[in-house]
Amino acid sequence: MDVNDREADLIGALCGGLPLVSRPFAELGRAVGMDEDEVIARLHALSTRGVIRRLGVIVRHHELGYRANAMVVWDIPDHEVSETGRRLAACPEVTLCYRRPRRPPAWPYTLFTMVHGHDRAEVEAAIAALAVREGVARHPRAVLFSLRRFKQCGARYQRRAAAE
Repeated sequence: MDVNDREADLIGALCGGLPLVSRPFAELGRAVGMDEDEVIARLHALSTRGVIRRLGVIVRHHELGYRANAMVVWDIPDHEVSETGRRLAACPEVTLCYRRPRRPPAWPYTLFTMVHGHDRAEVEAAIAALAVREGVARHPRAVLFSLRRFKQCGARYQRRAAAE
């Protein structure tokens, strides 16, 4: 999609993330020579045009004391997976929930949920309680604890001319 130079500057500055200050759009604007109202208006216009699809948050769980992270993969019957996914995604223990296709015979799982906790026992207890409370305890699941942390970052954009 085509963007003008001011929009490209704004998108470039946004790629570094919003600053953790009381008025992040004003701070972002200072970096690119815009006032807060212009930043908000341009971001809204970019969103309306589909150039920016969403603004999200990357939470660094480890730095907040959450040392145990588990991806819980569920083998949910196809006719139940959409509704089950909506329910699980709304649970406070679940920080991420998405559907993926099965890859039989080795990988029967269709629903993926991420659960974070201060330690492994806390995560296991949360998963067990979640499974019972949401009526999915009868479905096979696997709990895959993270062994390594990878750097998370937001989307990165570059101008078409620079890419060519």
